Order: sequence, then structure tokens, then C-alpha cells
Amino acid sequence: MGKDAIESSIIIDLFKEEYELDFEALNLQWIKKYFRVEEEDRKILENPKSYVIDRGGQIFFAINDGKVIGTAAMVLVEERIFELSKMAVDPKYQGLGIGRRIIDECIKFAKNHKAQEIFLITNDKLLPALELYRSSGFELDENYDDNRYERGNTKMKLSLR
Repeated sequence: MGKDAIESSIIIDLFKEEYELDFEALNLQWIKKYFRVEEEDRKILENPKSYVIDRGGQIFFAINDGKVIGTAAMVLVEERIFELSKMAVDPKYQGLGIGRRIIDECIKFAKNHKAQEIFLITNDKLLPALELYRSSGFELDENYDDNRYERGNTKMKLSLR
């Protein structure tokens, strides 16, 4: 199946309990490939409903033929500020615009919830992810003030004001 055929067959869905294991598996795949799983990862990956949904956030899933192939969470951190967290796309589907579709849904969600800002924590060696974030309007935040992850060395934010 070509890129256009796959892209047009993908739907973006909201959190359902049946997707929980996919959320965890997709994220563990990239975390273990480049880093190590940290306590903060476990908090969200093992309890996505209580960590994200019950606190006013949302988790988005890219679905192709009934299979979860991508995901990202919007975590409400404080009033009108969301963190874009745990974004992952199955390696077999990377480069097809799926990350862009997911991030666009995340931004739309934040705007619909009258957010002023979205931020994310990443690592500067994840170059394709950095490029996706930059091309989506995120800018480097020099005031790096987040120490939840050892691997986190880059903060980016998108102002929605």
C-alpha cells in the first residue's frame, strides 16, 4: 500500500481503554531504543486514564485497519497549559505524515480548550521529532525548568495566545 493510500485510510481516535496497551507498547518501543524507561514514564504509561484523561487531558490514536499505529497525549498541567507527551508512531509507519496528523489534533484540542500554551520535553538527539515540532510551530524554550526525565534536555513550546 502506498503512502497516499495509507494516509487516507488512517483515522484519529480518542482514548478508549482498549487502546491502553498500544499506548504503552508504542512508547516503550522508542524509549527503550534510545534511552531507558524512567519512573515518570511508568506513571503515565501504566495509568493513562488517571494520569491524563481524568485530569482533563486527552490521548489521541492513529488507527489503520483497526490497528493503533501512532499516539500522543495532551496532559493538562495547569489551567490553560497542556504538555504534549508520549508521542510515538510505529516505525513501519514513520515518514507518512502520521505524526503530523496526531500533532495537529493535539493543537486543535488545546485550542478548543482555550489553552494559552502547549509545551513538550524532548531530547536533542531525536532529530525527526524536533523537526516535526518546529514545523508545527513549536519554538525552543531557553528556560528549561523541568527535571522529571534524565533524558530531557530540550523544552519547546507553542504559544496559542
